Amino acid sequence: MRRSAVKPAPTILRMRTRIKICGLKTSEHVDAAVDAGADAIGFVLYPPSVRAIDLALLASLTQRVPAFVSTVALFVNPSPDEVRDTLVAARIDLLQFHGAAHYETPEFCAQFGRPFMKAFAVDNRFDLLKSQETYANAAALLLDTPSAGHGGSGQTFDWNLIPCQQPNNTTNPSGAPAPRVVLSGGLTAANVADAINAIRPFAVDVSSGVESARGVKDSELIYKFCREVAENFGQDR
Repeated sequence: MRRSAVKPAPTILRMRTRIKICGLKTSEHVDAAVDAGADAIGFVLYPPSVRAIDLALLASLTQRVPAFVSTVALFVNPSPDEVRDTLVAARIDLLQFHGAAHYETPEFCAQFGRPFMKAFAVDNRFDLLKSQETYANAAALLLDTPSAGHGGSGQTFDWNLIPCQQPNNTTNPSGAPAPRVVLSGGLTAANVADAINAIRPFAVDVSSGVESARGVKDSELIYKFCREVAENFGQDR
């Protein structure tokens, strides 16, 4: 009698925490982020920011980003034409909206034919599950520290305000996957391991934490941050 084959138990893999380096302005730092293993490169299209670039530079820098590394354009309360002009000028894979929710509505963000990420300033009024339901059409929700400059403050928020061990396979009431959680706000090589283990985000987003001066990226800090994430990507999820 032949023995029935016993199927081995499935292996549960630990999901790697993705990395986005935001606010890049030079080819040197784009190359450093790619070489360090970043999954996404963010470019700021918000003129008041010290990290803002124009469309000509954006077009040049996005050409340096290889396949399988995403390019992200960050806006704050843009006009539709501003977004469309950006998409014509450069290769952009993901849109990031960092402004007011009453303006950057789910419908507004979805009209451009690109996946999008909506940023939220986290305080004691923030409700992650409600935000995931409201922006169910988003690819991700970025959780950041409240600041007048719409990000890049260098300050963390209280991670206890986020539901502990928020799973990345949560579904919304329609049964579709809920938007992924991207953690931002004051992350550095020194605290990113703690942040990952506290929140278990799908991805981490860093800007000021890899700068030697405000708005000035540092290649060594980029490498150091990416190494810390690679070595401390959290518990099984």
